[in-house]
Amino acid sequence: MEQEKRYSQMTEYELRQEISLLTEKARKAEQLGIVNEYAVLERKIVMAKAYLLNPKDFIPGELYEIEGDPGSYFKIDYINGVFAWGYRLAGQKEEEALPISVLKKLK
Repeated sequence: MEQEKRYSQMTEYELRQEISLLTEKARKAEQLGIVNEYAVLERKIVMAKAYLLNPKDFIPGELYEIEGDPGSYFKIDYINGVFAWGYRLAGQKEEEALPISVLKKLK
């Protein structure tokens, strides 16, 4: 049995193929009403997309909007791999990590 590659070991092409495959599976799960499988696939897509981005493009101390959560903002304290660690504004005061693929630069 072939060992599955981690996203961190995949090429850009392989990541894009994986995202396409996961998107198709998520679409089918949504159509069939399999909510938990859809949610798992959506998280995998977010993670795969994070590996297509350059963590150096995300600046500690800056504010970003959280994609899929309009009006929610996140202030980055530091970057570790493809995760931004920091705090939501007007949210709980606990530090959390978000994949960089869910952060949108403010215009």
